Amino acid sequence: MHDEWEEAVVYDERRETLGQRSVAELVNDLSAQTSRLVRNEMKLARAEMQTKGKRFGLGAGMAGAAGFIALFALGVLVAAAVLALALVLPAWAAALLVGGALLVFAGLLALVGRAQVRQGSPPIPREAVESVRTDIDTVKERMRQ
Repeated sequence: MHDEWEEAVVYDERRETLGQRSVAELVNDLSAQTSRLVRNEMKLARAEMQTKGKRFGLGAGMAGAAGFIALFALGVLVAAAVLALALVLPAWAAALLVGGALLVFAGLLALVGRAQVRQGSPPIPREAVESVRTDIDTVKERMRQ
């Protein structure tokens, strides 16, 4: 009995010096590394979405400000168009013609905008998704070996 115990101790010491590890230790490491990988991928996704959200907010604010200023410019141009047509038509007819043209233009923009919105994809963290896919492929490949 004493000899078996000495052999087990020697085997354990030799295994540790060679860097060999038991299956239980490897499974434990795999579990810990998988948990760490999932946490890191979630952190990456969160950081990516925060960056995209900040950029989207800044861009939307600037676009809103530009639209507000453009609205005043458009009003001035509409008034100029009505005044220019009023030189050759009665003022009421000039205003009606310009107003109708603006409504047709707005309708076309609405149709094109709706088509663009339908083609848009939902906002997803593309880099994080791609990284997870790469991780899964790597794990699958290692499992086959």
